[in-house]
Amino acid sequence: MRVLQVCAELYPWVKLGGLGDVAAALPPALGALGVDLRLVLPGFRGFLDAFEDITDVARLTSPFAPERVRIVRARLPGSERIAYLVDQPAFYDRPGNPYTAPDGGDWPDNHRRFGLFGWVAAALARGADRHWRPELLHCHDWHAGLAPAYLAASPPPDPPLPTVFTLHNLAYRGTFPAAIFTELGLPPQAFTIDGVEFYGQVSFAKAGLAYADRLTTVSPTYAREIQTPAFGWGLDGLLRHRAVVLCGILNGVDPLVWDPQHDTNLMRNYGTEDATLGKHAAKAALQQRLGLALEPATPLFGVVSRLTPQKGLDLLLAVLPGLVAAGGQLALLGAGDADLEQGFAAAARASAGRVAVEFGYDEGLAHRIIAGADSIIVPSRFEPCGLTQLYALRYGTLPLVHRVGGLADTVVDATAISLADGSATGFAFDDETPAALLAAIGRVLALMREPALWRRMIRQAMTRDFSWSAAARRYLALYRELCPDRAA
Repeated sequence: MRVLQVCAELYPWVKLGGLGDVAAALPPALGALGVDLRLVLPGFRGFLDAFEDITDVARLTSPFAPERVRIVRARLPGSERIAYLVDQPAFYDRPGNPYTAPDGGDWPDNHRRFGLFGWVAAALARGADRHWRPELLHCHDWHAGLAPAYLAASPPPDPPLPTVFTLHNLAYRGTFPAAIFTELGLPPQAFTIDGVEFYGQVSFAKAGLAYADRLTTVSPTYAREIQTPAFGWGLDGLLRHRAVVLCGILNGVDPLVWDPQHDTNLMRNYGTEDATLGKHAAKAALQQRLGLALEPATPLFGVVSRLTPQKGLDLLLAVLPGLVAAGGQLALLGAGDADLEQGFAAAARASAGRVAVEFGYDEGLAHRIIAGADSIIVPSRFEPCGLTQLYALRYGTLPLVHRVGGLADTVVDATAISLADGSATGFAFDDETPAALLAAIGRVLALMREPALWRRMIRQAMTRDFSWSAAARRYLALYRELCPDRAA
């Protein structure tokens, strides 16, 4: 089966969050199951500078620029995987963040940049590469949302080509003023309640949700949550209407990147049998690296996150004095909201040796926090899937999470029942309040005083299967439903 995956990010070259990880890990997992999968990506400089064997595929006239757009084919470094790039420097060759200008605001022509991206994906689906044509189009997030809309525009592909739209985070809907619709090259009937129109505006995410044949999100619980007003961002009605074609498939963990047995960022590698020794070494190294008091028995909590209200870090900031007073330490890595950065910086100054923060992103330090902490705190207000808690489970670092989305699906709360039957892998709280988070922290501290139970939870966490091979099998089953003639 030939599948074209449409995604704006790809680890390690262009990555702002979990989307880039998914785009990197899912294709090889599907390839191992026999899927012939290729990528289409924007022509960001990070890709064009790194990819190999770049050759022309086509030059096409689009609605977005007077000059013809160049489509190239390339090979990913150290791999046989093939990617198509939309080589339009005026749209994609820009400094820094691929979505935002240097002043921090969105690029004003993002509708054109990602409209062209979706248009090219549809062109490739229709056979722009004369030597390879996909049998299914799999689009990820709002950046690729217009691709199903362009395919649905007349005339439809012959033969028909099914589409899958995966929603990674409905908070980002790709919303633009209605006036830009005329620039997209879509037929007038697309600007309706059944198309791309969204409360008088244009939404690229809604286009994907309205036009794709199948919809997925990145966890079963999030698939249910977004059908409610509390989590649906105004699209819950459409999602309830299309619930029969909507499902949640959990993301996985890439073992080539996240594996404590082979992680070169760690002072000492470890597995389930020697996790105690490995985590003690990682904890000591982390405390030394961040200037925390070198206290092996002190509970060390970790955070690796964007500092935004979505991630619930204001709740953690509010309870930080209580965490420190109870004898805990905190190691935080992240960046984002200025008020949160200032708050955590002030807490680190006030509690030197107990609280350490670093702003920005450091891949090596992220791995060391995941391995060296006793517990990772993920208090997100909503979390479509979450990867941090999956990494933490694999490293035997017990997550403390708000029971929403993928966090609810992947962390088994330490209750009397789950502790008795050995299924517990972490801690969860329900109320979105500092008091609820502080109570959960208290449960972590109490259970750490029960070494046998704690070690049992670590072993259970490390042996749970959140592999990409499991996720790939679910996607392949979905593909086969859409392409029954290829089921064999």
